[in-house]
Amino acid sequence: MKTNKMRSNFSMKTFFYIFTIFMLILLYVSLNDLKSTNEELMDQKMQSLEFVMEKMLSKLEEDNFSRKKQAEMKYILQWTSPSTMPFVYMGKGQQHFIEKNCTFTNCYVTNNRTLLRDYKNFDVIAFHGPEVIRLGKSSLPSRRSHRQKYVFGSMESSDYYPVCSNKLNDFFNWTWTYRLEPYAKWGYLTVRDSEDRIIGPKNEMHWMKLAEMEDVSDEFKNKLKSKNKAAAWFVSNCNSRSGREKFVKKLQDELHQYNLGVDVYGNCGPLKCSRNSENACDMAVEKDYYFYLAFENSFAEDYVTEKLLRALRHDAVPIVYGAANYTRFMPDGIYLNARELGVENLARKMNDIISNPDQYADFFRWKNHYSYHDSLDSVDSDYYCGFCAMLNDEEYVKVPSVIKDFRKWWDPPGRC
Repeated sequence: MKTNKMRSNFSMKTFFYIFTIFMLILLYVSLNDLKSTNEELMDQKMQSLEFVMEKMLSKLEEDNFSRKKQAEMKYILQWTSPSTMPFVYMGKGQQHFIEKNCTFTNCYVTNNRTLLRDYKNFDVIAFHGPEVIRLGKSSLPSRRSHRQKYVFGSMESSDYYPVCSNKLNDFFNWTWTYRLEPYAKWGYLTVRDSEDRIIGPKNEMHWMKLAEMEDVSDEFKNKLKSKNKAAAWFVSNCNSRSGREKFVKKLQDELHQYNLGVDVYGNCGPLKCSRNSENACDMAVEKDYYFYLAFENSFAEDYVTEKLLRALRHDAVPIVYGAANYTRFMPDGIYLNARELGVENLARKMNDIISNPDQYADFFRWKNHYSYHDSLDSVDSDYYCGFCAMLNDEEYVKVPSVIKDFRKWWDPPGRC
């Protein structure tokens, strides 16, 4: 194995340096005994010898440090394509971890299965969810080390990519998905408290009640007065599994009686918002729209994407449409749940809230106590940094773990 060969090389180097230093010491002692015979010449030779010995000792220290660092490296093998989202952002080697200034940068990413001669020598073998569920048994690793972690990673909804069989039961040790538990998390947003500490999202949140939160300032209330349109929706997938486009069509019809509507941007509507003008579009949401439709393309537990973050960061009340337990992501009273309300009740409630500026302002009380952030904006919430940190938690890594019934954990109820 390459690792054994490297250790062997280090051992040979160390032996060579120690042997050479030993011989130099003998020479040093011998010369010291002869020093009195030719004082000036011997001084020169002694200084030269001392310099060589210092260089050799320094080199030995460097090699020992290099060997130690090599042993500490955590190797991650991407078994499936490295160009798929979000694996592509892991970069190659230590690239991402160094560029992001992660607390731990000793994680090495590659898709070269022979880098360490045998793929059993990798600390982690990572599998991209949408790909691995379609692989046959012959395309999966046939051997594994007890110390390795096989990791299922996906930011895509399980509703679009269910496994629908038991073939991956007892296969994965860890998961790395949008699901909030049980292992690593790949999330779009991070919740912080007023002291900038990360508090969520997570399964059990302890939010302040809306009535306990401070009122928004008069200045903020005045800012909200610029809003003059009911709702915006940015969307590109017009044929979703969740059927959100059908819900919006019915909502449009229902809002018509209140002289309200939903402005649809992107592939599924008449308005456009290109990637190059996203900031301008976000500012339009902040300035003009009371509500923003955070409608997911499918129904899966904890599947909450950047759509929710857009609303929360740009002063629009989110209207959610998904299968998540949204109290894991937001306090009650700061959003509307379209699936729970239904089309008629939702339209009526939107109209009532728009007609009552003080009630509308109460939806933003949370801003005095919490803040929402893109997870990649900070080192302490960056999920790639977090994964490398997890690999460096030796006690955690030692804990035996396996997803016994992966199908039950991953597939939405009744999906297959």
